[in-house]
Amino acid sequence: MKEARLPSITEIIIVLGIFLALVLSFTVYLDLPIQLALFISWFIVIILGIRLGHKYQDLQKSIMNGISNGLEAILILVAVGTLIGTWIAGGVVPTLIYYGLEFIHPSIFLLATLIICSIMSVATGTSWGTAGTAGIAMMAIGEGLGMPLPLVAGAVLSGAYFGDKLSPLSDSTVLASSLSKVDVLEHVRAMLFLSIPAFIITALLFTGAGFIYGGEDIDQARVDSLKTALLDNFDIGILMLVPAIVVLVLLAMKKPSLPVIVTGALLGAIWAAVFQGMNFAEALGTAYSGFSIETGVNFIDGILNRGGVLGMLDTLMVIIFGLGFGGLLEKLGVLQVIVSTFEKKLVSAGNTTVATLIVAFLGNVLGCAMYVALILTPKMMEKTYDRQQLDRRVLSRNTEVGGTLTSGMVPWSDNGIYMAGILGVSTFAYLPFMWLSFVAIGLAIIYGYTGKFIWYNKEKTATES
Repeated sequence: MKEARLPSITEIIIVLGIFLALVLSFTVYLDLPIQLALFISWFIVIILGIRLGHKYQDLQKSIMNGISNGLEAILILVAVGTLIGTWIAGGVVPTLIYYGLEFIHPSIFLLATLIICSIMSVATGTSWGTAGTAGIAMMAIGEGLGMPLPLVAGAVLSGAYFGDKLSPLSDSTVLASSLSKVDVLEHVRAMLFLSIPAFIITALLFTGAGFIYGGEDIDQARVDSLKTALLDNFDIGILMLVPAIVVLVLLAMKKPSLPVIVTGALLGAIWAAVFQGMNFAEALGTAYSGFSIETGVNFIDGILNRGGVLGMLDTLMVIIFGLGFGGLLEKLGVLQVIVSTFEKKLVSAGNTTVATLIVAFLGNVLGCAMYVALILTPKMMEKTYDRQQLDRRVLSRNTEVGGTLTSGMVPWSDNGIYMAGILGVSTFAYLPFMWLSFVAIGLAIIYGYTGKFIWYNKEKTATES
């Protein structure tokens, strides 16, 4: 039987054009769920695969292989859903909101948001968990202080992704390093050369924005009404933060993420029963169905009525369909063909860095899941790095920058849908304020073309000239 061939650039452009047209038309014009567009896209790629000489059974297997690569992310997301539901019910998130309104000055609020979410993300290793707990709290505080919510969301995401790509506990950090064949701690050290300067620059930007938007002319009556609504409906106190402290301590002790998050969710349910007066069965039910309350303050209701496994279903479906789509693209060699078309131009660290960032970003755009980007990019680019004797640490770092830091920028990706839903701000609204991502991308390109913090296999130390 004739061996299957690789697709031509023309075939790739046609199929990906149909895919993007489906996604945009479903979400923008037809108001249909993006999950349906992704599911239909499977069969468009399958038709191309059969045309190229692949068997249907092999194509279906590639879908399952793609999904299996992201099963850990699916499990983590389910656990995060349970955590959000019970932490709201148990008063953890309401207490964070109350104390934030009480003690954080408006002028430093954005900087505080960046720092708090960074610490939370480094400690827990999950940007999703950070956005779903500390992120929700900071959005509520920002609303109370009269801050532009897209700007607040940008600070939340900058902090969440900063920690996510530096924490050895993060699945994205482990994935990018392992697929690049780099020790995870070596990968983190390589990231520090880029992440620390990017964080400092971002912190300065949010500090400046805080002084612009956080003047003394805040609506104190609005702040007081939000605090009153929280006090009327929840037992607020330092004890409510114990579940969060327990989770942070366990993760700092390098305990496995999934059981620790589930333990935190169980503690949230216990706290809801003991301190918030809920029936324990009802409190435990928030882990599945989410939390629901009517405080009389619309914004508080909008922030707190969320969580649970059911609240994660839309994002879970995007991840499943996106991973399956990515598996098909990998089987057909789509990104391999795209990379090979400009491989002759990849003769310098600068050009190779830019190409890596583009490939990783395309993994998010076309694969609809960060894990597609992190899985495919090292596979596509590793030969180019080896040919130039570039150390694999540079590959893993660029994969993280292009894959992790751009994942929340794509409205139809897993991160884009989750972050927009959990923070209550559309992807395109918060996109201009993802300042850490833009600064890090810029620094990665500058490093590539200047040779700063670029390592080579023939050299055992950094070339910083």
